[in-house]
Amino acid sequence: MGFLTGKTAIITGAGRAVLKDGGCGSIGYGIATAYAKEGANLVITGRNVKKLEEGKEELERLYGIEVLMAAADVKAHGDNEATVSEVVQKTMERFGRIDVLINVAQASASGVPLAEHTTAQFDLALYSGLYATFYYMRACHPHLAETKGSVINFASGAGLFGNYGQCAYAAAKEGIRGLSRVAATEWAKEGINVNIICPLAWTAQLEQFELEYPEAFKSNVKMPPAGYYGNAEMEIGRVCVQLASPDFKYMTGETITLEGGMGLRP
Repeated sequence: MGFLTGKTAIITGAGRAVLKDGGCGSIGYGIATAYAKEGANLVITGRNVKKLEEGKEELERLYGIEVLMAAADVKAHGDNEATVSEVVQKTMERFGRIDVLINVAQASASGVPLAEHTTAQFDLALYSGLYATFYYMRACHPHLAETKGSVINFASGAGLFGNYGQCAYAAAKEGIRGLSRVAATEWAKEGINVNIICPLAWTAQLEQFELEYPEAFKSNVKMPPAGYYGNAEMEIGRVCVQLASPDFKYMTGETITLEGGMGLRP
């Protein structure tokens, strides 16, 4: 039995994705795999139903846990509060508790310079990332207060360093950092642990970014000093497991930057 057996985690943006070499191809699914190995029951959300179905089948078959999949798309002009509330309601109906909320979902038009960015492209990043994180945190708050749970949000070096061609993505991620720090301040007294991870992991999306925008990729994606990119499951996923461990409480409100092979840097 893993030390997350009996606990429930909601992971947004956790549809199954695969790298060209067959490895885990998304941060969300890497986290889901790491949590499944520790016995947690999962709620995985995303926009792509096929990827969610594939993830549910594989996780339940390999690790004997229960997975609830929920197609959910937070977007401009959508009934987003209702969308998120339905996911949380179904989670409580199925599992009766929420111990961990992990906000990974994020879409963006990376590679497009600021002066060429459209309002629709800007909205895509803000709604799928910042607004989704806000809605899920607010909806899960009373349940996390009951379980003394954890929130793990995702920001990015794009916001920290001002990466070329990622204005909307950077804006969304910096908004998530600010939102997380406020939540850490306000929710600490309720026993809710809030942390942020800024990862550099090799994903299918990054593979696609390199293919479609090679110049922007060269400008923005630097090889970490260790000589390899972070592994979505074994590094980012395991960090998320540690942050939800009942025996581990990281300094609430601090940003964790994980760069492949370099561990944690508070």
